Amino acid sequence: MDPAQNFEAQVASAASDEVIAPLPRITLQAFCETPAIAAAMQTATTDRRMEKTHSRVQMGGPAAAVEAFRTAPTPNVIVLETVSDGGTLVSHLDALAQSCDAGTKVVVIGHVNDVQLYRDLIRRGVSDYLIAPLEPLDILRTLSELYVAPGARNLGRIVAVMGAKGGVGASTVAHNVAWAMARNLDASTVIVDLDIAFGTAGLDFNQDPPQGIAEAVFAPERLDANMLDRLLSRCSDNLALLAAPAMLDRTLDLQEDAFEQLFDLLRASVPCVVLDVPHLWSGWVRRCLIGADEVMIVAGPELASLRNAKNLIDLARASRPNDSPPRLVLNQVGLPKRPEIDAGEFAKALGVEVLVAIPFDAQVFGTAANNGQMVAEVQSGGKINEAFVQIASTLTGRGEARRGKRSLLEPLVAKLKRRRA
Repeated sequence: MDPAQNFEAQVASAASDEVIAPLPRITLQAFCETPAIAAAMQTATTDRRMEKTHSRVQMGGPAAAVEAFRTAPTPNVIVLETVSDGGTLVSHLDALAQSCDAGTKVVVIGHVNDVQLYRDLIRRGVSDYLIAPLEPLDILRTLSELYVAPGARNLGRIVAVMGAKGGVGASTVAHNVAWAMARNLDASTVIVDLDIAFGTAGLDFNQDPPQGIAEAVFAPERLDANMLDRLLSRCSDNLALLAAPAMLDRTLDLQEDAFEQLFDLLRASVPCVVLDVPHLWSGWVRRCLIGADEVMIVAGPELASLRNAKNLIDLARASRPNDSPPRLVLNQVGLPKRPEIDAGEFAKALGVEVLVAIPFDAQVFGTAANNGQMVAEVQSGGKINEAFVQIASTLTGRGEARRGKRSLLEPLVAKLKRRRA
């Protein structure tokens, strides 16, 4: 394995184990003393999770910070790198405290593993003490944790599923993977149908809710946890749906951040969120893909899918350098009388592995679609259902599906059940 592939594998492994929440709209200034930490800090500030922050990285360390804030207001977060001894650092922090605004958080990066120094810094109100060398993900994790409430539940993982072209069955894959997360992995899951005009999630789950995602998008000033609870419809014990109205009463020229508030609420409410992303290209679609914790591209084994999948994967790699690469799923494999690109050749051309290749079965998929059912309800065994469980396990970072009794509902979905009882 070459170094680039090895790095991607390490990033993918780390990403499967944790979810680092995006930072809120804050100001941040970093004062570094070594080029390595300055470079890591600069890389961290360009990550998707710091998109809302206003950041500045400069050299000079704690001494420069003391001078900078003698007459200027302090930002929400100050990051200080020091190569000095503990006494010098403490004296700089004491001087900085004289001009620090209330609520400013301070993170110190040092080069000495000293427990006593750590305790002294914490007593002085320092939020955290990190030991160099550091990777951008280490910095991102620490900064994110500054704004996660103590004792809060683990943050939900957002998975964006998009087809490389229209008609490859990306929505069907997304819905069945979400079903596998809920039923086989006991993970409370919400499906979000982002195709407001033509979404099929309601049909696939035999649901026709009076409200759905349109109310969340077109009335953002009213959106809160209680309203979101009312908009969700329950598909099963662990699975809820935020359906699309599938109506053409209005056009969808949405702002780039149209779904931001909704995603923040969902991330704080349920462990797994599956976004069924329509095959179109706009600012908000790009933002949904780039901002997700996991991206999955569904492609057919043919040339147009290959070209489009390459473009999407290249974009994701460039825009998400600290995240795992997109997952690639081949769907509709073995369609009768259609010449196909071999899965190995497909993967080689894109530089990513094919997570699974889902065989085409007109009878199974057609029956499920026409009955408003999932594949597992039509055919519980077989390779197709196993493929969906494998995808769900990979996207959630869980090795194996649980086969025992399902766990208690997560609070959000539990409220849905109580309300409808």
